[in-house]
Amino acid sequence: QVQLVESGGGLVQAGGSLRLSCAASGRTFGGSRMAWFRRAPGKEREFVAAIWWNGGTYHGDSVKGRFAISRDNAKNTVYLQMNSLKPEDTAVYYCAVGLPPVGTSVSNSPYDYWGQGTQVTVSS
Repeated sequence: QVQLVESGGGLVQAGGSLRLSCAASGRTFGGSRMAWFRRAPGKEREFVAAIWWNGGTYHGDSVKGRFAISRDNAKNTVYLQMNSLKPEDTAVYYCAVGLPPVGTSVSNSPYDYWGQGTQVTVSS
């Protein structure tokens, strides 16, 4: 059974930092693309960042320069380092895994597995 377990969320003041982790288990993930999405109250799900098996990354415009996605293939774990946090970053953050062949769109291509989400709250 595949599981994605997120951790690292919490409450932080504006300007602060958090590091999210997502550990995947239950199968092999070679060639996969891993990603982070978020959903703020009353808003649609938003793409945050994605990382390919070879380490290539793509970040959404709203987080570019502040957030950094990384992964450890040996641990099947993806991370999201979030710096210079803003109140508008408040959301539930979800990790996702897309198995090969991955689609071309990082935000709209289907992902095969999703985590339960971790809450990030940024106070002003």
